Amino acid sequence: MSTVRDPAEDLRGIAFRLERAGEPTFRVRAFRNAAAVVDGLGAAELADRAAGGRLTELAGIGEVTSRCITESLNGEEPVYLRRLLATADTPLDQATAALRAALRGDCHTHSDWSDGGSPIREMALTARDLGHDYLVLTDHSPRLTVAHGLTAERLERQLEVVAGLNEELSPFRILTGIEVDILEDGSLDQRPSLLARLDLVVGSVHSKLRMPAQQMTPRMVAAISNPHLDVLGHCTGRLVVGRGRPESRFDADLVFAACARFGVAVEINSRPERLDPPKRLLRLAVEAGCLLAVDTDAHAPGQLDWQHHGCERAARCGVDAASVVNTWPVARLLAWTADHASVA
Repeated sequence: MSTVRDPAEDLRGIAFRLERAGEPTFRVRAFRNAAAVVDGLGAAELADRAAGGRLTELAGIGEVTSRCITESLNGEEPVYLRRLLATADTPLDQATAALRAALRGDCHTHSDWSDGGSPIREMALTARDLGHDYLVLTDHSPRLTVAHGLTAERLERQLEVVAGLNEELSPFRILTGIEVDILEDGSLDQRPSLLARLDLVVGSVHSKLRMPAQQMTPRMVAAISNPHLDVLGHCTGRLVVGRGRPESRFDADLVFAACARFGVAVEINSRPERLDPPKRLLRLAVEAGCLLAVDTDAHAPGQLDWQHHGCERAARCGVDAASVVNTWPVARLLAWTADHASVA
């Protein structure tokens, strides 16, 4: 007797693992689009087309996705999916695995409201399926136009959408947030009154990354001292793949001392092209007594499973899980961010 499988879920499973492995977007999109087509068909029509070899007549389904659908309908794990599972990452070491297991959420993620590739609901469902209790939605702020940053009006509309999704997905929770640009003078790129309404604010430098250290340091410290800021995102701005991008220069001792003083968490960014901060700076942050956040900076569902990259680096640098804010239950996390905002 064959096993009953869901072809759309198998297609999404393939897309998830391709994203997780950093495969090209067009390849991921092919499987997600095919899953959407399958979702829109009745079971009888899908089976009839598969039996007659007519799946490829449908826009959005090609030879490879058609073969995966047919195998799934026959109760077989698609060969494409089986191959991806067989070549997955090697097991995590004990310290890395322990920290990964302690994480309850992700404090830095993006949706298709800014430069992410998937709807909020899909990102949330994936986070839930990975075992998270919450996901902080942090789409970009207005100044980052290249990333379709949210104006105040669009952000307010997003808050309404999130409220509706939280009613649907409870007890899982989408926390409202933003990745706000740290402007050249250290101010934050969004109305203070609106930042005060958000559950969590990540602040990152996205412009003038080559600014001299004597200017970058006060810029970052000014942002850190802002009571609306909760997490300092990818602090050096470096890229370590392709042509790469060098680290921004700043006085790390001063910046991390400010984070410790004002209770701002230093992000351990898990994106493979960032892995920011470098381990030498992460050790400084630990020595300074900083809170930390192991985040994915995910722009697609499969990238939500990148936290193991950050956990591995954290384990190598002696990070205590208790200092990682997204190991905390949601009530404690929100009490911490509310404490920041209360002195605004």
